[in-house]
Order: sequence, then C-alpha cells, then structure tokens
Amino acid sequence: MTTTTAPAPPVRIGKPAVWALGMLAAATGTLESVVTPTLPLLQRQLSTSPAQGALLSIAMLITGALVAPVAGSLGDRYGGKRVMLRLMAVVSAGGLVSALAPNLAVLLLGQVLEGAMVGAMPLSFILVRKHLPAGESAVAIGWVSGLFVGGGMLGTLIAGPIAEGLSRHWMFAIPTIAIVVATVCVQRLMPDDPPARSDARIDWPGLVLLSGVLLTLMFGLSMAPELGGRPLALGALVALLALLVTGWIRVERRSSSPMVDLRVVARPAVWSSYVITFAVCVGTAVSMFLVPQLFAVSADGYGFGAGSTDIGRYLLPGAVTAAISGPLGGMAARRFGSTAVVTAGIGVMTATLVGLAFVHTEVWHLIVGKALIALASGVCITAMVVRTATSVDHGNTGTATSLVLVTRVIGFATGAQVSGAFLTAGTAPGTDDPAESAFVTGFVIAGIVTALSLLVVRSISRSTSEGVEK
Repeated sequence: MTTTTAPAPPVRIGKPAVWALGMLAAATGTLESVVTPTLPLLQRQLSTSPAQGALLSIAMLITGALVAPVAGSLGDRYGGKRVMLRLMAVVSAGGLVSALAPNLAVLLLGQVLEGAMVGAMPLSFILVRKHLPAGESAVAIGWVSGLFVGGGMLGTLIAGPIAEGLSRHWMFAIPTIAIVVATVCVQRLMPDDPPARSDARIDWPGLVLLSGVLLTLMFGLSMAPELGGRPLALGALVALLALLVTGWIRVERRSSSPMVDLRVVARPAVWSSYVITFAVCVGTAVSMFLVPQLFAVSADGYGFGAGSTDIGRYLLPGAVTAAISGPLGGMAARRFGSTAVVTAGIGVMTATLVGLAFVHTEVWHLIVGKALIALASGVCITAMVVRTATSVDHGNTGTATSLVLVTRVIGFATGAQVSGAFLTAGTAPGTDDPAESAFVTGFVIAGIVTALSLLVVRSISRSTSEGVEK
C-alpha cells in the first residue's frame, strides 16, 4: 500500500527575520538615493555635461523597471529567498563598481547593476506571504515598504556630507557594505521557501517582449519634450509600442507557462490596483516636481527665493511622513480594508493638491501640503500592494506585486514629464521663472487625475468583497 506524504506547511518566521528584510530594504533604499543630491558634484569630478549626468538619474530607474517583473516571476517559480540572494549579489557587485568607478562609463555600469535592487521588493512580499498569516503579512509588507522609503530619505541626507567629507567613492561603498551584511542576515534568519512552479520553463519570448515594452515606454517618457515637436518620431514610437504590446499579449495567451498570467492581471482587484497606483503616482510626482520649483522662484514675485539647503530643510517633513506611510498603510489596510484606506488617501491627496493650487503664499502652506501628499500617497500605494498580494494565490505574488512597482515607476516618470511641460510652457521668452498660472494648472490637473481614480475604487468595490481584503 502506497502512502502519500503531504508537503510540510511553511515555517512561521519571527520578528528577527522580518527585521532582516526591513534592514535590507533600508540599505537598498539608501544606495538608490545617493546619486540625485550629489549630481553636481559627480558632474564636476567626472568632467561630464548636465546631459551626461542626467543618464545617472535614469539608468537605475530603467533597469529597475525591467528587472522587477522578471525577479517577481522567477521568485514565484523558484522561491523568493533563492532569487533574492542572487539578486543581491548583482546589486552588491554594482555598488562595488560604482564605488571604484574612475569615470562616467564605469559609474553607469554600476548604476545599471544596482537597478536590480527594485526586484528585491516583490521577493520580500513573496517571503512574508509564505511565512506569515494574512493580517501579519499586510503589516510586514508595509514595514518593508516604509523602510525602503526611509532608507531613501537617509541616503538623500548623508550622500552630500559623505561625498564632501570622505569622497564620492564612500557614498556608494557604505550602503553596499550594509546591503552585504543585511543579505547575510536574511540568508541566516529566513527559512527556505519551496518553489511554487519549479517545473515551469522560463517564458523567454514573453520576457523579451515585456522588456521591449517597458524600455520603449521609459524611453518615450524620458524623451517626451523632444518628441512633442517631432510628430513623425512620436508616431513611430507609439506604433512600435503598440506592436510590442500586441505581440506580448499574444505570446502570453499562447504560452503554457506565461511569465505574466493575463487571467490574473484581468481580475478586477488586480488591474484596479495598477490603475489607482498610476494615478496616485502621477499626482505625487507633480507635487514632488512643482513644490521645490515653487520654493526656488524669485521672492520678488510669488515665490520664496529659497536655496538648495533651505529647500532640503523644507522638504524634510514630507520625507519623514513618506517613511512612516508604509507601516501605517499596512496596519490600516489590515484593520479597515484596502478600499477604505485608498478612498481616504485619494480624498486627502485630491483636496491637498487642489488646495495648493490656490493657497501657496506662505512657506508652511507648501511644507504641510507636501507632507500630507507624501503620507496619503504612501498609504495608498502600500494598500494597493497589500490588496494585490492578497488577491492572488501564493504562486503569483511576486509577479502581481512587481507590476505594481513598475506601474509606480511609470506613474512617477509621467508626472515629472507633465510637470516639466507645464512649467516650460508657462515660462515666457527671456524670463527665468514660469508664470504662477503654470503651477496652478499643474496642481489642479494632478488633483483631477488623482480624483478620477476614485471611479475605479468605486466600481471595483462593488465586485470585490471587503472581507477578502482584510
């Protein structure tokens, strides 16, 4: 007589393992954010032009958009811990290359390798879902997300002092050392998670086509100002994007083991998360772009004439609220449900964006507004990640949540380009500062885009039981 042994249930992890994931998120967030505040210094030391320096700002962003869905899919198939350890080896190598880089070309290579860190987030979500009950995993997801944002805030604050006090090499080396230490802790404290689909083959055609879609989209967004005056080039780019999307959908539908299961993406609770995340991130990016510009406008007009140091100090409260928004969003989603949390967050964001359009005559108006937007945005995005993760089976956690993160990147890039277009159009020839109406229009449009996402929340809440979300 043959007996069948049921697979052992996943090992429940304790707080040290969650802390290890959180510390890894904080370390990667720190490494991700050191370039932006030190771009002028890097341009001087590497003798590069502003256009060349701008490549450093987008290299990691593009790589992250490409790697996140791949890492999530591989984590679903072969185990989150297994893929994460290999991914962190790539990130650590990138940090080392950046730390030792003698010129721009080598530093760009380091940034490309570092971009793989974005894939660590969906892998962390895979692990906490496998090893924690539903309610606790929601809080853990918020905790990891919040520490990633907190690490970004820390990197922004310490990059300049380290680069000026020690050297630019150490601002990459110190976070990289922290990543190595945190990775070792994850390896020791986090139990192995069994592969969900170990016998599935990698969908190489789907992988190549999805990478082409994301690369074309990110390139189009980065070149949007130039393409606006070249209709033929814009039309060709749109046609190429449509062709790639169509080809990718056809391949995924026919594949026996698709990289992205389109049936999962088509679920209301999943696709709505992507739409809401995009709208919220567009609104957030507009505020991130316009508020510092408004601080810097000459005090002779409607601005405040603030310098870089003052602007950094004014934006600090917003960075703090962004850091705490992740854990807060996870706890709120567990207690009240994702739909209620997202509805409240979108309402706060919409009111604040529209309010800033008409009330921005004092510094504290912008400080409070930026802090509220950062808090509401972080809570919404975390709730969307939690909702997406709990709406799919364990075998699709990484893939589904990684697409939320990719949507977040695309939303931020779109919002930044829209903001730049408004300010450029509002700047008269021969003047340095845009008209005040450009800022008003930007804030109002951002508020409208954010508010429209409530239509998606409302329509989906009718078909999705709140009890499933909690």
